[in-house]
Amino acid sequence: MATGQSLPWQLTTSLLITPRVPPPQLHSPPRLLPPPRHLIAAPMAHPSLEILGGGCDLFLPALTTLTRPYDPYPVIGSNRHVETIFASFYRSTPDVRLRRECLRTADDGAVALDWVSGDDRLLPPDSPLLILLPGLTGGSDDSYVKHMLVRAKSKGWRVLVFNSRGCGGSPVTTPQFYSASFLGDMCEVVAHVGTRYPKANLYAVGWSLGANILVRYLGQESNACRLSGAVSLCNPFNLVIADEDFHKGFNNVYDKALASSLCKIFKKHALLFEDMGGEYNIPLAANAKSVREFDDGLTRVSFGFKSVDDYYSNSSSSNSIKDVCTPLLCIQAENDPIAPNRGIPREDIKDNTNCMLIVTPKGGHLGWVAGAEAPFGAPWTDPVVMDFLEHLQRGKLEAFSTSNLEGVHRSSEGLHILEV
Repeated sequence: MATGQSLPWQLTTSLLITPRVPPPQLHSPPRLLPPPRHLIAAPMAHPSLEILGGGCDLFLPALTTLTRPYDPYPVIGSNRHVETIFASFYRSTPDVRLRRECLRTADDGAVALDWVSGDDRLLPPDSPLLILLPGLTGGSDDSYVKHMLVRAKSKGWRVLVFNSRGCGGSPVTTPQFYSASFLGDMCEVVAHVGTRYPKANLYAVGWSLGANILVRYLGQESNACRLSGAVSLCNPFNLVIADEDFHKGFNNVYDKALASSLCKIFKKHALLFEDMGGEYNIPLAANAKSVREFDDGLTRVSFGFKSVDDYYSNSSSSNSIKDVCTPLLCIQAENDPIAPNRGIPREDIKDNTNCMLIVTPKGGHLGWVAGAEAPFGAPWTDPVVMDFLEHLQRGKLEAFSTSNLEGVHRSSEGLHILEV
């Protein structure tokens, strides 16, 4: 209970507590109660934004920044490719000291968890905890990750970055990387973190492929999910559609760049794969010119798919939205070259009371060069994400306080008053 609050009880002995009974009043005026929180009218979002979802009534009132227009930064924000590339190369990267923990997984693999240095001593054990999942080949050093980390830290949240196998310098100890289909590591990280901080509410934010993995995790875990809320950013959602667009026009530049990054990671650990037989095509993976070639030579075989298309079809998080039972905010850019607008599962988001979608007219991929900190500062999305997460955390604390108060009332029932 908050400091300064008191309960209407009076002490009659040193041992027993009983409710104070107010004197009867005649013709007392009716007391008007405020409407339930979910019935309060939400502020009107600006028409420059597309907003929909079954959870809008619950979440939109907390996102007050959405009443203002989305204004892309001049010139940079006018072209999706310029914005994507600018954000990748020229966005500032906050300086944050991190402490690395290598977590051994059940299959003898390993992932790297980067915690903010010193927070284990400075923050109370019940501080809300935020897990960050970067995109394909991304890690703790990416600017968009660091900006989100710094913002959450400034609000008193405990933050860690989940670096997938081989990403962000995470070790690779078995002949298997991570993939859009594999949720084992995510399950183990959430369980590990929840065991370490059992009094904390857990939340997660994912970008791009990390967002796809996060949403699939929410759908798989459904009612048993240990997360109290999540945010998906630049999620490709439908990997079949994303793959189709990846091979069009300028998008080939991103395809080749990501394939090159995958090959570099693979070559660092090539000795682990040298005796792999069966359908593996190690030369193809090692020299892939596209993400699809890498997935064909290695990924889809590692995870038991008969073809790349089979892998993409069965690993798309668009299939999982209908099963999500955790509060989920999805933010997409209409002109995203890597996460196509037409792949967003709008109807399933509309039908799910736990989900809300925001689509900005511009933003590119992992860009969103707009808002008060543009062009070199944090993405436009960061304040929205934090408002959403803090709204959920306040709800959790209010629910906890209410249940405690009800428990006090219940425990007082049946007491006999002893006058002394």
